Amino acid sequence: MGAQTLSTRAKLGAATRYHPDDLPRITDARRDLAAAKIADYVERVVAEAPPLTEHQRARIARLLAGGAQ
Repeated sequence: MGAQTLSTRAKLGAATRYHPDDLPRITDARRDLAAAKIADYVERVVAEAPPLTEHQRARIARLLAGGAQ
């Protein structure tokens, strides 16, 4: 787990412990943690994979943006 993910996880823990009634804060912290986990995963996969073509990178970018394949 990367440093950003650990930091974000700690922020979620603090939000749920010290601000249990602040649902927008907790929701934001959960979203931030999900994004940090996804970024960690992508970094690991990219480091292990051979270089992607421009078409492959564009397709993956569209998927991340919520567009069609």
